Amino acid sequence: MPLSLQIFSLCIVLLYFIIIFVLLKKKRFELRYSLLWLLAGVVMLVLVIFPNLLIKATSLLGIEVASNGLFAACIFFIVVILISLTTVISGFANKIKGLTQQIALLEERIRSLEDDNIE
Repeated sequence: MPLSLQIFSLCIVLLYFIIIFVLLKKKRFELRYSLLWLLAGVVMLVLVIFPNLLIKATSLLGIEVASNGLFAACIFFIVVILISLTTVISGFANKIKGLTQQIALLEERIRSLEDDNIE
């Protein structure tokens, strides 16, 4: 990898980390949800600093072109992050459903208490 491309890639990865940390600081990300993003950033940083590592890893996996291995790794990280976010959203959906049911029960109880006071 040419040095100019490596420096440019390093700047992009550093910008990536800055964005993640700014979002964390502004409380737009919670740390537990951003760990996968940080892990992806660390992998990108390692691959930018040691580009031959990607070539060796892809050859060990039987992938002939290193860029294909890079695309496969990116797709893998995207799928893992999507699965993680889907589980978080599913948990929130279940909590919302439970809270909605609880509110409905409380409203019904309030109505019955109001009806008892009227009579």
